[in-house]
Amino acid sequence: MKVAIIGATGYTGEELLRILAGHPAVEVSHITSESQTGEFINSIYPHFTRFYPKKLASAKALAAIAAESDAVFVALPHGHAMEVGKALLGSGVKVIDLGADYRFRDAAVYEKWYRVPHSHPDAPAVYGLTELYRSQVREAEIVGNPGCYTTASILALAPLVKHQLVDPDSIIVDAKSGLSGAGRGLALASHFTEAFENVKAYNIGGHRHTPEIEQALSELAGAPVVLSFTPHLVPMARGILSTCYSRLKEGVTGEMIDEAYEADYGGEYFIRLRGRGGYPATKDTRGSNFCDIGWHIDARAGRVVAVAAIDNLVKGAAGQAVQNLNVMFGLDERLGLTQAPLYP
Repeated sequence: MKVAIIGATGYTGEELLRILAGHPAVEVSHITSESQTGEFINSIYPHFTRFYPKKLASAKALAAIAAESDAVFVALPHGHAMEVGKALLGSGVKVIDLGADYRFRDAAVYEKWYRVPHSHPDAPAVYGLTELYRSQVREAEIVGNPGCYTTASILALAPLVKHQLVDPDSIIVDAKSGLSGAGRGLALASHFTEAFENVKAYNIGGHRHTPEIEQALSELAGAPVVLSFTPHLVPMARGILSTCYSRLKEGVTGEMIDEAYEADYGGEYFIRLRGRGGYPATKDTRGSNFCDIGWHIDARAGRVVAVAAIDNLVKGAAGQAVQNLNVMFGLDERLGLTQAPLYP
């Protein structure tokens, strides 16, 4: 199949290109950049030499791009994908948005947290956390790819909430991200001298991934879930480590927790269960589409602590987008995504 990437020069666009270079069923038909139109992609990213002798086009020629594509990835900041989705809906071209425009069931929630109007509130979009919404993704025309913090946190907590093993009002998520999560644009917080040998929290109580996590967990719980989410920046390029705390319900045992994770994820290729007492680490998932999950019972405090590790650019972005592409087109879900993690 032929796919286009709108916004190919950001980190997620670059990661899509890297993954798709090894996908046996995909040809990249078009790549775009408004700021670097006309340049060769390998002049911006020299590691693509011999892989992509392609020039960047402008997304303003969307009709021509769509005419030569079976699917379009939108790897742009929020506020841009909804115009692409509106233009292509009903055309037969699938849209996978790596931004936030199609992640929310309720456009008012999007507008509250992202502070821009939503111009496509009635879009038939599907939330693309593949392991939880696979059957819906299979039939979708538009998929809203989840955020990186969101993917790790929801996957860590979903079995606990779904099987009613924890008090959903007690959830706290403490997560750490590598600097690539901030994007390729220049910002003071991601300067080497600011980030090196430094760890800091930010956007406490106000991070935009919070309502996304709450949306998925509320659906699993069958009632509204409100949680506390604190993100941190750590001095590494890639990775998310999400540590999630919740209070165990009366009578819940460690064996019940084990059974819930095994029941939900035992057959999932991209989720690797480290088990009770396991310690997932970001380096174990670096460069891969895997999500590693471990959990611990804190009997003294009556809590379960679930830990998930992913690569924010792969399972947290481009890899999951390709996983969704495979599902949407009836391909083996693992195509193009079976690389072993990079270590060390």
